[in-house]
Amino acid sequence: MLPTSFVTFFSRVRQLSLTVSGAGRRLLAARSARRLLVPLLFVLALTGCGTREHSDQERFDAFLNDCFQEYVSADTVTLHFKISDPSSYGIEENTSPSYGDFSVEKQQELCDRSAELLEKLNSFDPDTLSEEGAFTWQIFKNFLGSSAASEDYILYQSLLGTNGLQSQIPVTLSEYYFDDEKDIQDYLALVNQVPELFDQLLVFEQQRRDAGLISPDFVLNDTIDQIDQFLNASEEDNLLIETFEDKIENVPDLGGDQKQTYINNNRSLIRQVVLPAFESLRNSLKEYLDDSDSGKERLCQYDGGKEYYKLLLSANVGTDMTPEECITALENTLQETASDIVALTRENPDLYTDYLAAEPALTDAQEILTELENDTYIDFPEPPDVSYTLKNVPDALASTSASAFYLLPPIDSDDANIIYINQSRVSDEEQFSTLAHEGYPGHLYQTNYYLSTDPEPIRSMLRCDGYDEGWGTYAQLYSYNYLEFKNTDRETTSLLQQLYRDNDILSLALSSLSDLYVNYENYTLDNLCEYLSGYGIAEDNARSIYEYVVENPTTYLSYSIGWYELEQLRNTMEEELGSHFDIGEFHEAVLSCGSCPFSLLEERVSTLMTE
Repeated sequence: MLPTSFVTFFSRVRQLSLTVSGAGRRLLAARSARRLLVPLLFVLALTGCGTREHSDQERFDAFLNDCFQEYVSADTVTLHFKISDPSSYGIEENTSPSYGDFSVEKQQELCDRSAELLEKLNSFDPDTLSEEGAFTWQIFKNFLGSSAASEDYILYQSLLGTNGLQSQIPVTLSEYYFDDEKDIQDYLALVNQVPELFDQLLVFEQQRRDAGLISPDFVLNDTIDQIDQFLNASEEDNLLIETFEDKIENVPDLGGDQKQTYINNNRSLIRQVVLPAFESLRNSLKEYLDDSDSGKERLCQYDGGKEYYKLLLSANVGTDMTPEECITALENTLQETASDIVALTRENPDLYTDYLAAEPALTDAQEILTELENDTYIDFPEPPDVSYTLKNVPDALASTSASAFYLLPPIDSDDANIIYINQSRVSDEEQFSTLAHEGYPGHLYQTNYYLSTDPEPIRSMLRCDGYDEGWGTYAQLYSYNYLEFKNTDRETTSLLQQLYRDNDILSLALSSLSDLYVNYENYTLDNLCEYLSGYGIAEDNARSIYEYVVENPTTYLSYSIGWYELEQLRNTMEEELGSHFDIGEFHEAVLSCGSCPFSLLEERVSTLMTE
């Protein structure tokens, strides 16, 4: 798959805005029992089998370490944000700073490399590995298989749009932290390479066009709008100038004159290199606007588009469900949730009025996160002791940024957790669930809990969006159990919590079904507008959703199907364990598995909770 993201981050997905009358205003480390193994170990020692198993595990560990070193050192940005001390992982930082190679040829090499590594991986017998080793073997096999299979679809991925490279550069560079002078020098080298990176983007886009994969006007316009917003900030208020000067102040062993020299160099590079590069990219994309009507927009309109959609569903969402099964599951969820909302409002005639008048007890982001962290102790494993920083999305990115996102810390650091809040997109009513998704018990908690289990480093590279965003959505919906309102009695609070939860589910189900119907079932914009109008969605909102799912196929499904899979797993374990089911143990089991496809998660959680 194309490495289209530099800094790994989780964001809360865009949601539809619904009217309540139609469906809502807003949208383990479990230990295995020890058994008496001495006689068996004694026999194995005599036969030599024990030595073989130990040897296989050691060879496998060495293989994983080699793969991790290869992946993490592929480019400067990945290495910088993934680990804070490369030397502790046997990695020497002696390569020239680089964003990496985004050419088609390089992506083909990576696919071929995945096939080679898959062959090497298959030389290990998972039955000779430890339980954790065998689990990692399965996850890596799935990852490499998907990567190798993507070779035929390299050009199907666009580097443009709302999540394109042009949107990632400002955040990546502004969050490029400085521990020492070398970090500053690497950063300045990366700043100087922005024109080269955009040249790669344009070459890639031209190859897509030559292959008949022409980005629609709205994708180009979204990209141009983001560029304009970045350029419209004054030079003095430029994000990359402001953040550089803040970061360099904390670099040790750097004199005042040296700092000022670097500050001047950065200012010069931003003005003379970065801003002209963005302007040049914008002008090139404007030329494409005159020739961007290929008559094809939706993924299923392209040869092999449906097959690619299925690959995305498997590789990114991590589900074994077919698109048809996803549609059935989400339509059922939609109808059940809509029925629940109707029943709630009929049985409680004042609930709609209460809903419109409801004011969350907390609206300050820091107070909410503190409360959510404390609430996590109720039904989740004890949170690791980590620090985090709350930041507002810069004005230069606000209108085109997600409502919130969480930047993952290096795997060997617990003090680099950052949550960005886009105040222009998050209302007081949404603040609580947004921070639950990104913070506690969502991504910040999920990430740091798993890191506290001391996993194999390679696992940080084998992420499954469906697991990650499924957990974030699960946490967001679960957090409504903790949401309190001003001047509201307990009964009304409980009803409001359910209504808020139902509205989120309904919104996400509709957004995800829009993705499936557009990209897999070939719904036109008119078809989608007609479908969504049945749920009170205005044409302008329907158009926005249409354009988003065309730009980002299966993204919504990482949230909705990811959550659905976790709910199904929870229901299965409740049925299997009956009165012995414990919600805290379930959460611990899911979290201790780490990011992985759901078929593997189900098997692993079942083992952890029943042994």
